[in-house]
Amino acid sequence: MKKNNLRFFAYSYWDAIPVLLGIMHFGYLLCMLVAFAYLPWWANAMTGLFYAFSISWNINSVSHNFIHNAYFQSNILNRCFSLLESITLGFSQTMYDHVHRQHHIGNNDRIGENGATVDWISIYQHGKNGEPEPALKYTFLSFFRDDPKRIYQGIKRLDPFLANFSLFELALVVLMFIALFLLNWKLGLFFVCFHYLGHSLTAMNGYYEHLGANPDKPIAWGVSCYNPLFNWLWLNNGYHAEHHYRPKQHWTKMHELHLEIADKQRIEGVRVIAWPHQIGFLAR
Repeated sequence: MKKNNLRFFAYSYWDAIPVLLGIMHFGYLLCMLVAFAYLPWWANAMTGLFYAFSISWNINSVSHNFIHNAYFQSNILNRCFSLLESITLGFSQTMYDHVHRQHHIGNNDRIGENGATVDWISIYQHGKNGEPEPALKYTFLSFFRDDPKRIYQGIKRLDPFLANFSLFELALVVLMFIALFLLNWKLGLFFVCFHYLGHSLTAMNGYYEHLGANPDKPIAWGVSCYNPLFNWLWLNNGYHAEHHYRPKQHWTKMHELHLEIADKQRIEGVRVIAWPHQIGFLAR
């Protein structure tokens, strides 16, 4: 996409929205951790559940759009926002960037002759007989399948500086976990549990973004949901088939892309579900 002639943002002033949302999410994390010692167990459970849900929301909206179209013209500001997202989500944003780019190289491909998929998070990677892996297994085991060493080596081949920066992000996240346990082991355990749940919900979201898609047809690589409220809250992440068809399309232009290719999508049988991907198991 051709960049606009802006002084601060790289593509659009609308990117102030995800930037503000990312900062607010970080603020919520701080408030949740500070309030832990003062709230009853049931209130902490509610704040933890909201944080877990918000991890999936952020990864599939703010963080995801930042990968494809960095928000700022300044590399320093982009690295600062990447660091903010890393702490908020509890995982290196730079490493997530690399995993997600690998996802777009493979586009949820099936297992090849080498016994593996190109896409590291393909729903076919751990499936049997050419079928996708069962939803619950994919949801709750994906968290443990990330290989930071492999991710780091992949980044290093492309950009040694970003590889080192990803280690810096990861080190800060690890230190945050350690600090929470040192301050209060109950707080540390609380955060670890809901952090894991949040990333599991993210995996479930990704599963239904591709269940029923066609890995052999670029226009049908994803599954879309056109619910207006969902796309308003998730910054148009529901246009997932469109996104895989043209990954660099800015999030504010996804509806226009949908209208442009709608006839081709119908011909090729692009799957559309009425329910948001987070609860895609409700779709027939």
